[in-house]
Amino acid sequence: MRCHVLCCAAALWSGSLMAIPLPVRPPETVPPADYISQVNDDSTITWRLWAPAAKAVEVVTGATPDRYVSHAMSKDDRGIWSFTSEAVKPDLYEYFFNVDGFRSIDTGSAQAKPQRQVNTSLILVPGSLLDVREVPHGEIHTLTWHSSVLNRERQLSVWVPPGMEKSAEPLPVLYFYHGFGDTALSALIQGRIPQIMDNLLAEKKIKPMLVVMPDTETDLAEAIPENFAPASRRQTFYPRNALAADKELIQEIIPQIAERYNVRKEAQGRALAGLSQGGYQALVSGMRHLDQFAWLGVFSGVTTESVPDFRVAAQLKKSKAVNRQLKLFTLVTGEEDIITGRDMTGLKVLLDHNDVVTDWHSLPGLGHEMALWRPAYIEFVQKLFR
Repeated sequence: MRCHVLCCAAALWSGSLMAIPLPVRPPETVPPADYISQVNDDSTITWRLWAPAAKAVEVVTGATPDRYVSHAMSKDDRGIWSFTSEAVKPDLYEYFFNVDGFRSIDTGSAQAKPQRQVNTSLILVPGSLLDVREVPHGEIHTLTWHSSVLNRERQLSVWVPPGMEKSAEPLPVLYFYHGFGDTALSALIQGRIPQIMDNLLAEKKIKPMLVVMPDTETDLAEAIPENFAPASRRQTFYPRNALAADKELIQEIIPQIAERYNVRKEAQGRALAGLSQGGYQALVSGMRHLDQFAWLGVFSGVTTESVPDFRVAAQLKKSKAVNRQLKLFTLVTGEEDIITGRDMTGLKVLLDHNDVVTDWHSLPGLGHEMALWRPAYIEFVQKLFR
């Protein structure tokens, strides 16, 4: 009887496998360069996808749904879909394929956006600070430890300036948080922080410093992002996660960095910044521990406008203390940001009302996107520790 049941199950399983034919492999006579995306010498991009059975394929560019642009692709007689853009400026671009209504990453590219649920690819058009140039390169250190605050193993990345891993002079530190939905690799891979720091340092535009990049998501049982509907994140997820990440930063990350590296330990030698959800994290930790930092950057951040924090709100009213402590309080938003634009403008109105001095930037034509955050980071980091 058991054998009969197993045989039936195997037959059903085998039948289900045969219901849909396996995808056809590209011919062995076709070089992969013929069906993978590429940047051309004239700064145009040709997107390609091998999908002979597809009925319609589009490449979709843009960072958020309100900024998506769909480009219809055409199929040749080999089953390769393609579309070539106009010339674009040097930058790192996001895109995905719409294949008969199914969202797909570019299976011919190794450059996927670092996300908790991967659905986007990246392509770099060279010619900017994002490039890997022939300059002295810093090191990327990965630190792993058991967090007693979160009761789990945690990791973070540290960019160390070239030749400075054993610096005799204490280095200042920038702590930088990534945004919602991305992984701890976001700052490295999509933010291009190692390339930016290498190139700016080679041009003598920044002070040597460590850049510490923690994971913004704590993954506490009560603060796992995937367990919250988008409509309820601001009410429950963000405040829970922010308090846990704040404890991790103050009780574990900063002491660990001080033990591992020769760094400055006074507030003048510490900066804190972040983008989107990471901007909220920077605001929360920066205000709750104002005595710990002298440089603060909030890029398109969720703010206390929509995610209240009574301690942060109380601190923002103490204009004399904030102005005395912070040598730089940078706020950056895109004029077309429909995700956190109201948060940022509301925060600016509040700070102006309280006479808090800020370095405010509202950039036209930009939304909630890396096209804003990378330039904001580049400008911010050049102002630090001077």
